[in-house]
Amino acid sequence: MQLIHDSELAGSTTLGVGGRARYLAIVESEAALVEALEFAAARGVRVWVLGGGSNVVIPDSGLDGLVAVMRLRGIEAHGDGTSEVLTAAAGEPWDGFVAEAVARGLSGIEGLSGIPGLVGATPIQNVGAYGQEVSETIVEVRAYDRSERRFVELERDACRFSYRDSLFKSGLPDRFVVTRVRFALSRRAPELRYAELRRHFEDREPTLPAVREAVLAIRRSKSMVVEAGDENRRSCGSFFLNPSVDAARADALAERLHAASMPRFPQPDGRVKLSAAWLIERSGLKKGTRSGNVGISSRHALALVCHDGATATELLAFAEQVRDVVLRETGVELSPEPVCW
Repeated sequence: MQLIHDSELAGSTTLGVGGRARYLAIVESEAALVEALEFAAARGVRVWVLGGGSNVVIPDSGLDGLVAVMRLRGIEAHGDGTSEVLTAAAGEPWDGFVAEAVARGLSGIEGLSGIPGLVGATPIQNVGAYGQEVSETIVEVRAYDRSERRFVELERDACRFSYRDSLFKSGLPDRFVVTRVRFALSRRAPELRYAELRRHFEDREPTLPAVREAVLAIRRSKSMVVEAGDENRRSCGSFFLNPSVDAARADALAERLHAASMPRFPQPDGRVKLSAAWLIERSGLKKGTRSGNVGISSRHALALVCHDGATATELLAFAEQVRDVVLRETGVELSPEPVCW
């Protein structure tokens, strides 16, 4: 375990805000993870687990405890010709892993191209985009159980996946530290479930490399790929979850807002998922809206952006303002997607 005292954290997140950590441990193996957790336990301090820092807001006051930075690497493949299981360590960059799957001709996660962060975070959030979620292809998650002080292998059903949620996030938060994820991918042609992708391939064959490039292009057009020089690059991507309501409430909302074309997506349980981005703009908060050093992305209403001089306090206050305006104008309450430490 590499241990650093009084370490700056802002540079380890895509938002670029937040204070310092009392201790920071660089974790490159499962043994180092156990050592870091025992170090924290011996000193009676709390532990936070940090991956790529793309879905977390760190307070300006910092963290009086230990931050374990996951850097375990490695990808293994096992296949039978028609399908293949790829196992990736938690510290593998997610988009690099997607690129590896596409290069191998394996479908199932190509729609998740361009998402920042590490493999280990994907089951926690049940990462999804452009018609795919990782829960569809994850077959097993290996994690350290902090309560039982041992490593465990959890099959898909045990992970309790739901929309942007899992056992690891809201079921038993802080109990498990993910160290490895196993995905079952196929050699079938890519399935296009997202309307924007279907339109893109109306007149040509959707090969895996072409779908990946299309997703990256769409994400870039919305500043949803972290790239130097982009004024919107300091964000968590989508800051709010798309809310789900019952069908009758969705109908009533469309009538109230005089919006027959309001985006709505029927769910298997009979409820209707609404577009948080559409609700934000319908409430009068346009792309590019700013408040001091923070604001809404100029390319996507669902992304909140930090500019030079921004603080975590300023960002969270602005997020609360957005929630208040949407609730007042539409009656729908938005929930934040990133984890606020």
